[in-house]
Amino acid sequence: MGLREDMLTLAREASQGARLMATKSSEEKNSFLAAMADALDAHKDKIYAANKIDMAAGREQGLSPALLDRLELTEKRVQGMIQGIREVIALPDPVGEGLGEHGLENGLRIQKRRVPIGVIGIIYESRPNVTADAAALCLKTSNAVILRGGKEALHSNGAIYEILKKAGEAAGMPGGALQFVKTIDREAVRELVQLEDYLHLIIPRGGEGLIRAITAMSRVPVIKHSKGLCHTYVDKDADLAMALNICLNAKVQRPGVCNAMETLLIHQDVAEDFLPKVSESLRDKKVELRGDAAACSLDSSLILATDEDWDTEYLDLILSIRIVKSLEDAIDHIDRYGSNHSDAIISQDRKAQDAFINQVDSAAVYVNASTRFTDGGQFGMGAEIGISTDKLHARGPMGLKELTTYKYVVLGEGQIRE
Repeated sequence: MGLREDMLTLAREASQGARLMATKSSEEKNSFLAAMADALDAHKDKIYAANKIDMAAGREQGLSPALLDRLELTEKRVQGMIQGIREVIALPDPVGEGLGEHGLENGLRIQKRRVPIGVIGIIYESRPNVTADAAALCLKTSNAVILRGGKEALHSNGAIYEILKKAGEAAGMPGGALQFVKTIDREAVRELVQLEDYLHLIIPRGGEGLIRAITAMSRVPVIKHSKGLCHTYVDKDADLAMALNICLNAKVQRPGVCNAMETLLIHQDVAEDFLPKVSESLRDKKVELRGDAAACSLDSSLILATDEDWDTEYLDLILSIRIVKSLEDAIDHIDRYGSNHSDAIISQDRKAQDAFINQVDSAAVYVNASTRFTDGGQFGMGAEIGISTDKLHARGPMGLKELTTYKYVVLGEGQIRE
């Protein structure tokens, strides 16, 4: 069979799996997931062995340190996958939830109920943990899922998928509910996202190039974020000790992820005091600093930033710094260059906080906290399927409820329309 036929087969099997998943109770779905978590725990050695193959190939191919970090499965990360599934088990099942009910004069009762989306395609790069996260969230919400990871993580993803599928089916999971695209041929993705008769949603997770490409070629609705160009603004009324800790965390705790800070904005009234301190601390963490003319005049060690820097998601130990004259200038900068992902203000002024909250149009807006918290697990959702910077139908970290839609159920006793 050709690629189109292969993808059609996967999609048809997933469609059948979605219909069967819609009949499963919360208890049954949780039993599938519990079996999967136990199987991952029992077969960690297989996962580590597969990941070593991918890591060696990645180094040979010259993947950047940031991409290698995303690819690596440490003991902590594998345990995090297992724990993520168990956390999803513990969360309430949103499927079937009543979203409202009202009666009409003719006696009809109109109910609005939360239901699965159907068949969801997840296309992702680098992070093998997405395989487990996506499976858990989609199955918990009675969806079927088709997974397609990047070629750099083929062995890791394949090992995790095989463990999950075998354990889930042994526990009663419909076979078509969990599918995996095994080929690394990019044309397979093109074929998959054209199948609007079988797939209901595509969620791409990866770099800006991947997300734009998927959006351009897909006939299926896509939930996306183009990039995570996150800002932290240090206001003139900031607690500077707090600001220093937050900026360090936002940049260096894990620089290769979409919620890491890429641009630091500093109010001119505190720049002379704050910039040398934050620069020294960031340089101690091996961060390369680029600044506008005003920042460079205060710290000659900064590299003069170009226009391109303000529009760049580095995903690395590089940071752009700009000195702004006011809160309004900071908001204007974020409005021009931001990606509607996560942005923070550090300030003790309530009016400044409120202005930032109301005017910065991002999926997550922070007051006196690090942008690194934009994450489904950190938000109490369990494992997340991704972070959306769209406004429809989901925004920010996508957990269980964001993987459902709704239908109207109309209950009658023989009514007809006159």
